[in-house]
Amino acid sequence: MDFRIDPARPAHHAVLGEITARAYLDDGLLDFGESDACLAELRDVARRAAAEVLVATADDDVVGGVTFVPSGGPMADIARPGEAELRMLAVARAARGRGIGEALVRACVDRARATPGCRGIVLSTQRTMRSAHRLYERVGFVRTPKRDWNPLPEPDDITLLTYALTL
Repeated sequence: MDFRIDPARPAHHAVLGEITARAYLDDGLLDFGESDACLAELRDVARRAAAEVLVATADDDVVGGVTFVPSGGPMADIARPGEAELRMLAVARAARGRGIGEALVRACVDRARATPGCRGIVLSTQRTMRSAHRLYERVGFVRTPKRDWNPLPEPDDITLLTYALTL
């Protein structure tokens, strides 16, 4: 499958939002399913565009995307000064296994390298996202357990793992 990675346009937002939501729902990554508060954020690509949203397309169809938060940019959860952040990576189930996720991550790394003053890129991931962990490690990210965090005060078992790549 040939695909391209480009900045998302408003015409991509609804489709990418649904791909992202379906990826998290269908993979069982939302603890509260359809009622999970994160679902609205996953679908709201227009809001994420305050940072930079990249989209993967194949034959003009959206097949995946990711949010790149430049150093000091909006939408960052864990980035410190001098760090960019990668968020909400998702690839449509039918397009998985073709290198799209890795290409999206590498595009974020390239953008981080091109960001003046950016010395690294960080991300958060769920414990169960083992294939994503392997992808991040393949690209050169390393675990940063001291930065693991819980996005919700309750329940306390939703700890997100963190990874970082020094540029």
